[in-house]
Amino acid sequence: MNNNAFFVNWLGRLTILCTMLIGLVALTVAGCAGTTPTLGGGGTVATGSAGGSESQDASSQLEKCDEALGTLAVVEDQAAPWYATLSQHKLGSTVPVLRILIQQSNCFVIVERGRAMQNMMQERELSQSGEMRKGSNFEKGQMVAADYTMSPSITFSQKDTSGIGGAVGGLFGPVAGAVAGGFKSNEASTTLLLIDNRSGVQLAAAEGSAKNFDFNLFGGAFGGGVFGGAGGYSNTPEGKILIASFMDSYNKLVKATRNYKAQAVKGGLGTGGRLGVEGGSTPASKEIQNKNK
Repeated sequence: MNNNAFFVNWLGRLTILCTMLIGLVALTVAGCAGTTPTLGGGGTVATGSAGGSESQDASSQLEKCDEALGTLAVVEDQAAPWYATLSQHKLGSTVPVLRILIQQSNCFVIVERGRAMQNMMQERELSQSGEMRKGSNFEKGQMVAADYTMSPSITFSQKDTSGIGGAVGGLFGPVAGAVAGGFKSNEASTTLLLIDNRSGVQLAAAEGSAKNFDFNLFGGAFGGGVFGGAGGYSNTPEGKILIASFMDSYNKLVKATRNYKAQAVKGGLGTGGRLGVEGGSTPASKEIQNKNK
């Protein structure tokens, strides 16, 4: 046996041994009696809490700001195709977790423009009806304007994209392929858009992504037998990978705003632009006419 053949054989055996050890640990834990729930256990990269400008137990990977850049509303396009797919993964709105990340970062002050807005208006209607006690202080002119709107979207989300099992099986044989087939990658790509509410101008945009691996012992080769439950122990929920991707998007957007420089158009925004047409009335169009004289 030459050195290359010996190395391949040794690597294949090592892969199987390591995978079986991981599976044994998983089965041991899964076979134990249920444990007492741990406060703060599990969760996602969006951890901890926020109160005002202060945060507790926020992710160390989250970008932060020394001062807020303005007020912000987070609004989803619930008519978009990506929003409908959330229910397929038993996921709800992305807004709550985004609002946690944003407040923890202290880069923007969040204002309510979602369903709770109905309750805010209801309280004002009660005040106007005279049903509230004196001193309730629901006079007009107290609501804070949203300087900006952030619009999230999911551009790509897919499970089992690795194909590791087939590649390893071709190198080390069917057993090693069955072992490696239990490693599945999950990927997601998300975008965040930042819009100026007064002008409607897009100020910043960022795309983020995230990827992880799930483990299913022997790729389910043992069906519903004793090894069949190993994948359920280590499988990562779809929501966790999406939240990680949104954090990546948000971090990139924050970095973009730190280097922000306003776009400018000669003659002013919305006055016709610099691409004129012959016979047009915009400044750029009149420049074309003057050149042709």
